[in-house]
Amino acid sequence: QVQLVESGGGLVQAGGSLRLSCAASGRTLRTYGMGWFRQAPGKEREFVAAITWNDDMTYYTDSVKGRFTISRDNAKITVYLQMNSLKPEDTAVYYCAATRPYYGGSYYATSNFISWGQGTQVTVSS
Repeated sequence: QVQLVESGGGLVQAGGSLRLSCAASGRTLRTYGMGWFRQAPGKEREFVAAITWNDDMTYYTDSVKGRFTISRDNAKITVYLQMNSLKPEDTAVYYCAATRPYYGGSYYATSNFISWGQGTQVTVSS
């Protein structure tokens, strides 16, 4: 497992943008598939976006397609979630997660991820 730390959350008006970052302390995320999930009050944690370990595929939940982009830096140390055109319904705690190395399965379920960050709050005001 890896220790993940998210940053970049905050309060933004509807229509605004935020960029979330996720890094592992002292190590590269080169061989890990990475995902972003979110959890709103009173709701289950839900899948938002993911990128495969070799960066050949990205996945998004329907509600964020065209607005959110998941990516990594070239050094494979940090994973980002660029969030544009934010809506009040995007308000949640956002979690970064990592799969086991060289993972080749589905990215949509929380059970497929073995390491989690502590979460960062995103609040979108109307």
